[in-house]
Amino acid sequence: MAEQISVEEQIAQTIALLRAKLGVRGKTLAAALRRARHRLPRRVYKQALLLAQVEDRAAHPKLRLTLDSPALAGAAEKVQAHLDAISLTERRKGWLLGMLGGLVFNLLILAVLLLLVLLWRGFV
Repeated sequence: MAEQISVEEQIAQTIALLRAKLGVRGKTLAAALRRARHRLPRRVYKQALLLAQVEDRAAHPKLRLTLDSPALAGAAEKVQAHLDAISLTERRKGWLLGMLGGLVFNLLILAVLLLLVLLWRGFV
């Protein structure tokens, strides 16, 4: 029988993935989620919030027995699957293309304004 990963280990893996994929720092999952809230889809954020709510109880030996381990394991799998799907190269490429698109748009507006000023002054 395969040994199941504990809730504490899943929370630690989730924190490590948040650091690696989103660059979010935090000692606890709750602190990391506060910083990553708007970078995660709502359904993934809610699943991660379930893990953050039981983080303290998972560290306690007797309270750990009261947790719904299958539900928490499913929530951890969903969050980790979403974070695993994030590609750092695609994020960087998207950021670069967004910045260049904004720059080109601003240069286009500047050229149009320059042309209008030259027409208004009678130089063209």
